[in-house]
Amino acid sequence: MRILQSMLTALVSAPTRIGVLSWLHDKGIDDTPEGLVGAVLSATGEVSSLVYAARLLDRIESMDEAQLETLVDHLAATYDLDTAALTKAASAYGKNPDSRGLAGIASLAEPRWVELFRRLNATDGGTVRLVKLRRRILAMGRDNAAAARLDGGLKSLLRMWFNPGFLILQPIDWSTPANILEKVIAYEAVHAISSWDDLRARLAPEDRRCFAFFHPLMPEEPLIFVEVALTADIPRAIEPVLQIDREAMSAHEAGTAVFYSISNCQAGLAGISFGNFLIKRVAQELKQEFPELKRFVTLSPVPGLMKWLADAEPDLADRITGANIDADIDAGFWNGEAATLEKPFLAAALRYFTSSDRADGWPNDPVARFHLGNGAILEQMNFDADRSDKGMAQSGGLMVNYLYDLKVVEANHEAFHETKAVPLSSALKQLQKSLGG
Repeated sequence: MRILQSMLTALVSAPTRIGVLSWLHDKGIDDTPEGLVGAVLSATGEVSSLVYAARLLDRIESMDEAQLETLVDHLAATYDLDTAALTKAASAYGKNPDSRGLAGIASLAEPRWVELFRRLNATDGGTVRLVKLRRRILAMGRDNAAAARLDGGLKSLLRMWFNPGFLILQPIDWSTPANILEKVIAYEAVHAISSWDDLRARLAPEDRRCFAFFHPLMPEEPLIFVEVALTADIPRAIEPVLQIDREAMSAHEAGTAVFYSISNCQAGLAGISFGNFLIKRVAQELKQEFPELKRFVTLSPVPGLMKWLADAEPDLADRITGANIDADIDAGFWNGEAATLEKPFLAAALRYFTSSDRADGWPNDPVARFHLGNGAILEQMNFDADRSDKGMAQSGGLMVNYLYDLKVVEANHEAFHETKAVPLSSALKQLQKSLGG
């Protein structure tokens, strides 16, 4: 079947050779997006379906945003559920529940535009093109009801097509092809990569690793990647980790694996989680390669902290911002006010982590929700850990370590999802007590 599919997609992948426009004319098909949608959904032959679908994707990709929004409205209005038929089928099934009736309900309960996406996916490069299409649909915003409905169906399909069982874990190092390395630079979302020398410092040394998930249908497009530092101890600041000119340590002497940057690469796969699988897979790979590793931790940003603090304790937020602005960099970070700010800042940060202001009760911080939901615990808070402009603006320089204990990570995952309580290390519990929390 795979061989047949390859032959068919190859047949329709070069429209100039087979004269798609002539084909459409001979079939009496209108070469408009609306006409092509109808042709794709009504096609009964495998080749014709692929020809129409490939042409439709070409047309979609040539549209501006207003034209695409018009097409989205057309799909939602014209190819939605037939509610009358569905109601009738459900009523009949209630009177006579049999397999045929159930199959009929299942068919009627799915909008026809879902099948359209399936057929578009069957084209050569269709999966990549649908991921890009979803990025554009998401950009229309949740207030666009038609776009929101189509996105829900497309997201469900992509979640199936990007099932973790299909993903391939690959190391990325200095020998990785340049086209992929360029994408690592472009997609890095946590700590920007400033140059090729910077990238080399993250990939080439013996005590640095990088891993990415790829999909078989997107072999040159990383879905998500994680950068890892192998260190002796748990780091308290990001600058030594990112330092370009440093002496690498022997990887087999490291006791700690530090996940210091995790970047999602495909905006069109937003809301489809790969990070939880990635971290656990990478931890297992590293443990197998380096049995000496004792700890698996993150060095994570706290992106929502300063925004929260500006509402919760505006005077403290102003002091932290002002101290940073007035700092004499030559004399040291944050000048003499740092000592007076550390305790109240850490006390506020602990409240930010442990007392939710959200209606759903989950932790305030998005990175915390991710790692704690993945089975980690909040191990350590690090004052004055990220001196970058971004780090100061988002978190007042604070970074935290989440600890992944592979022996209890699944139990932690289940407990957190049941209670929503933030698990703290014994050191943080003691800190919380000492700060009066």
